[in-house]
Amino acid sequence: MRFDDAFRAEFDTLLRWRRDVRHFSTEPLPPPLVEDLLDAACLAPSVGNAQPWRFVSVESPDRRATIGANFEAANQVALSGYSGEKAQIYATLKLAGLREAPQQFAVFCDETTAQGAGLGRATMPETLRYSAVLAVHTLWLAARARGVGVGWVSILDPVAAAASLEVPPSWRLVAYLCLGYPLAESETPELERLGWQSRTSACRAVLHR
Repeated sequence: MRFDDAFRAEFDTLLRWRRDVRHFSTEPLPPPLVEDLLDAACLAPSVGNAQPWRFVSVESPDRRATIGANFEAANQVALSGYSGEKAQIYATLKLAGLREAPQQFAVFCDETTAQGAGLGRATMPETLRYSAVLAVHTLWLAARARGVGVGWVSILDPVAAAASLEVPPSWRLVAYLCLGYPLAESETPELERLGWQSRTSACRAVLHR
């Protein structure tokens, strides 16, 4: 199937406006919308068609509080790794929407899944986790197309997070996602707007051999 110029232009716009959101409205997301997003995520490619992603909807106030405490501890450790101006900027950054986001998913990779019969991952077993990341990205684009913001909380102790959510031991945390309607929207990444890091040309680095 071929897509026309109008669709491609809209898709390019979607990619530019896909931002990491940290400022959420507390308005709940309609359950059918959440189901649509999960269905979209499952359209992601995966090595050997293994589909190793596992979504945990974190709804319990106690479990959310535990994840929040995990983030605060990890964030303090991260802050201690900076000094000078970087430390000052870091201390002002809002790096998670854990208190406001109405929907939260912990996304895991099941590294012992039998699905796919090991196809394509014998030499690169990490492709299972890459597949789970692709599911995250697919969900992210689908959410943005529906006016929903997504924030990836990576400042966490993954082992402690998995333990607090009581998942099978073969599952490895890939992402902790906050979802909700954004309070504000911008085409420019927040970290760029706040002076942490501007976009560079590094993404276009190509070696020709």
